[in-house]
Amino acid sequence: MKYGIAVFPSKALQDQANSYRKRYDSHYSLIPPHITLKNPFEIADDTFDTCISYIRGVTKEIPPFPIHFYKIDSFYPNTNKIFLKVRSNPSLEQLHRLLHEGIIKQEITQKFTPHVTIAQNLTNQEHFDVLGQLKMHSIDHEETVDRIQLLYQLDNGSWTVHETFHLGKDC
Repeated sequence: MKYGIAVFPSKALQDQANSYRKRYDSHYSLIPPHITLKNPFEIADDTFDTCISYIRGVTKEIPPFPIHFYKIDSFYPNTNKIFLKVRSNPSLEQLHRLLHEGIIKQEITQKFTPHVTIAQNLTNQEHFDVLGQLKMHSIDHEETVDRIQLLYQLDNGSWTVHETFHLGKDC
């Protein structure tokens, strides 16, 4: 089974992101707006409990922290993905790093760029049109991250929460 780890932002930010995602994101129906902390990975049945304990230990060590969404950006030319960009944050980067170590070790193949996707799988023409329109809108949203979610993928490709881990707490 595939698992992933993400931060779900506040309802206010999700509503804002979904106003774009409905039209421009091919994954709109598969998962709510989120910041990916760990891309899909497998957990063997015999190590599942140990993996959960590891994630719990990581989240216990990192207290809640603020994040700031500050602009609309794109990964072009690598991909035609448009997103709400999160300002660099040491706590978020540490959380990402720790979730790629230990029993859930996974090679980090690209630079961590925290974001919430609002458009993807567009043609080049659509990408430039949509990006041009969206860059006319400003974004300046701050909130506190106080939990992360372990997700699993269903047979239809959608993702659902398996467990929520609160930051800075021994749950």
